[in-house]
Amino acid sequence: MIRQVTPADAAAITRIYNPFVTDTTITFETTPVSVEEMRCRIEEISAHYPYYVWEDASGRVTGYAYVHAWKARAAYAHTFEVTIYLAPEAQGRGIGRQMIARLIDDSRQLGAQALIACITEGNDHSIHLHRSMGFEQVSHFRGVGRKFGKVLDVVDLEYKY
Repeated sequence: MIRQVTPADAAAITRIYNPFVTDTTITFETTPVSVEEMRCRIEEISAHYPYYVWEDASGRVTGYAYVHAWKARAAYAHTFEVTIYLAPEAQGRGIGRQMIARLIDDSRQLGAQALIACITEGNDHSIHLHRSMGFEQVSHFRGVGRKFGKVLDVVDLEYKY
């Protein structure tokens, strides 16, 4: 089920996120995040924007998703960036679709004009998920990241209301 995040979810979210940091190019973050740092991030984002976790039938958090400001300047106030991470056991089960749908609806109620998903090229699962939800690719930045000795591209997908 989808529920509102709480600071108490920081350890579970850190457990989900850090393998993406240490083992993949999906995030450009290169240093694992502490539980305390994740708690601060959760408190900061959830104070202003929708932020949810997926809790499985046993009560274990296996995914999270949120929106946040895309850019800091006031002119971008109605454009949000979407972030979603699922534990491996939660992938391919329709959970991502449910969470993105919830963020689309909530962001509409907050007056969003657009949602942006910034995705490392090659993260085909995320690109497919966002496209299936109505996002369209609007940019392709070549060689803007470097991780594990690889030069990485980034694509932006946009959802327009």
